[in-house]
Formats: sequence, C-alpha cells, structure tokens
Amino acid sequence: MIYFASDIHLGAGGRDAARRIERRFDAWLDRVADDAEAIFLLGDLFDFWFEYREVAPRGFVRTLGRLAALTDRGVRVVLLTGNHDMWVRDYLSAECGLEVYTAPQEFLLAGRRMLLAHGDNMRIDHLPVLRLMNAVFRSRVLRWLFGWLVHPDWAVRFGRWWSGKSRKSHGPEPEAEEVTAPLVDYARDYHAARPDVDTFVFGHMHVIRDYRDEGFRALFLGEWERQPAFASLDAQGRLTLEKFTE
Repeated sequence: MIYFASDIHLGAGGRDAARRIERRFDAWLDRVADDAEAIFLLGDLFDFWFEYREVAPRGFVRTLGRLAALTDRGVRVVLLTGNHDMWVRDYLSAECGLEVYTAPQEFLLAGRRMLLAHGDNMRIDHLPVLRLMNAVFRSRVLRWLFGWLVHPDWAVRFGRWWSGKSRKSHGPEPEAEEVTAPLVDYARDYHAARPDVDTFVFGHMHVIRDYRDEGFRALFLGEWERQPAFASLDAQGRLTLEKFTE
C-alpha cells in the first residue's frame, strides 16, 4: 500500500497543541506502518524548518524516529517540500533516509502516472506579491545570507513568528471548491498537455476534496490540526481519500 499525507505542521501552535498534532500524526504512522510500501509527504511536514550545515531544529524526535525506523525497514518515504519547510539541506535524507524533492514530481505508482505537489507556488501568475515572496524565500542567496548572519535561536524564533502569522492570515476555514479551483485548473491543463498523467495529489490548501473530471482526478489532502486526512493507493491502482480518526 502507498500512502499520502500533507500539511502536518509539526511544531505549530503552543506546546500542547504541537504535541497533540505530533501524537496524532505518529498514531497514523504506526497504523500504516504494517502494510506501507511507500509514504509520500506532500509538504509542510514542519510548521517551520531551517537547517544549518551542522544544526537542525530541536524537537520532533518521536516523528523523526518513526520515519527513520520505516526507512531502515525498507519503506520508501518521500518528502516534497512546502512553503513552511522549503529550506531543507541534507539532514532528513542523511539521518532519516527520506527522499527529498523541492519541486513537483511525476511518479509511476501502481500503474498510475501521478503528479504530486505541495501546490504553494502553482497558478500564482496573477498574484504579484505572492510571486515576489516565493522568489525571495526560494532564493539561494537569501538562504546563504540567513544561514551566515542569523543565529539559530533567532532563526527559529523568527520562523515560528512568521509561520504563525501566515497561519492566522488564512482566516476561517475556506470553501473547498473555491480555494482549490486554481489547482484543479492547473491539473486540467497539465492533463490536456500530458494525457498519460491522470492523477494529481496536492496539499497546501488545508481542505479535503476529491475532484473528478473526464480523464483526470485531483485529490487535496487537508491538514492535521483540524481535519487530518490521507490517501491510499493499493496494488490494483485503487486510490482512496479518507479522514483519519484516532
């Protein structure tokens, strides 16, 4: 079985809230561990992540330990970074065995040609401020300057403040159809150009949706604070989207 999850946001909120989210996600990892062939994490595994050459953020040992145990057993664990954890280096791959990608990727899984992406920097051409922010935060020069000029303690404080501000700016729970429309359009255009790619899985939007149209399907995986959800793909290519209940 192949599993997909997104937007866990480890470390989000206060201490109690962060621990509750981590325990919930760890319970899911324990549940799927028995039959998992691969686990794909589609971004924002962490609410904030910035690693230096020799320093990585404190915490998340229960989750990281579980992920390392899974890869040690031969389970493939793939992380496609999101806008909250885009500044990864090699810690997660070297210490935990994760495959890490920083851009959308196509995969052939159980006979399905799938495009997997976090979704934060797609279909934003009409949003100049967001385009500028994406360019700035994905800049290698900025990352290098940040790493050399900012002490790790201050980097984490800034990152937590920025992530919390970003989360609060989302406002009330959005309408699934409205907020996912740009990525549904992206999937439709992508499928038109590449008919062999007929399945799309996204995160980022913090809503659960299973959109089906003639020839393609787009899944949105929700988030793990209020409405945790995941998708599973069996050996016959059957794809299921469901909420997680502890």
